[in-house]
Amino acid sequence: MEQKIRARLEEIRGMLQADGGDLEIVEIKDTIVKLRLKGACGGCPHASITIKQGIERDLKESVSDKITVERVE
Repeated sequence: MEQKIRARLEEIRGMLQADGGDLEIVEIKDTIVKLRLKGACGGCPHASITIKQGIERDLKESVSDKITVERVE
């Protein structure tokens, strides 16, 4: 499952980079994914929404509905 998560995050990364942002995978342990948002996304007031309603929702739909994404500052 980790490889599927990493592959999907790489696709999402491309979308974030197009908007001047980026993400860094801090840790993937079972179904918990810890990410750090960088660039324009790191200081964005909507970063929590990006994590939960964007990235987490995408991973739940495309990989497993058990995935939880946590933001690391």
